[in-house]
Amino acid sequence: MAKRKTRAMATMGAVQILYRRYYEGRPERVQALDEARANDSVAQKLTTLRLRAGMTQRQLAHLVGTTPSAICRLENADYEGHSLAMLNRIAAALDQRVELRFVPVSRGKRLKTS
Repeated sequence: MAKRKTRAMATMGAVQILYRRYYEGRPERVQALDEARANDSVAQKLTTLRLRAGMTQRQLAHLVGTTPSAICRLENADYEGHSLAMLNRIAAALDQRVELRFVPVSRGKRLKTS
């Protein structure tokens, strides 16, 4: 257990070093990082929901009324064009609903590790 704790602490230290070196004091980079994390989160959630439903991209596309390549793009972490309308169509096809939250942006020094 001590070895696992040491590794986690070393990783946390490395994340802090990288954050200070590349992001601290650079709000445009922090904003880009936050946007990339949001896009990645949406892509991961869509992929997970589709796989849990036992569907291929082609099957989900058919249910939603779009193309498999559109589903592929939506499941790509680099995709930035998610629309609420499309997310609602996918959610309905997977017997889910979209839940939207607004959270305050923290100003000043911060370290995001997740």
